[in-house]
Amino acid sequence: MSNEAQAPVADDRFAELQNSEEFIELRRRFRRFVFPMTIAFLAWYFLYVLLSVFAKDFMGTRVFGDITWGLILGLLQFVTTFAITMYYARWADREFDPRAAALAEKMGDLQR
Repeated sequence: MSNEAQAPVADDRFAELQNSEEFIELRRRFRRFVFPMTIAFLAWYFLYVLLSVFAKDFMGTRVFGDITWGLILGLLQFVTTFAITMYYARWADREFDPRAAALAEKMGDLQR
């Protein structure tokens, strides 16, 4: 029964933390990184799709041997995905995770 009595207080503390400047800044930093990166990747992906549909001659042009622009750009989609993943991991280790850990520690203090 003591847990039930503490639940509203804990909920209030979590709401207070969620409205704190630190949490708002953490969310802002995350969005500032993720949204532009997502938009850029989707633009690149849809460019590839549109070229495949509307520029078949270009995509079928042989660059050397049997290698075409379509194959090169398709493989670059994988390269881009891995590059973005590595970039995000480095950014998160440096910028996001330390702030998130500090907030998690603060939340742990709130649960006590």
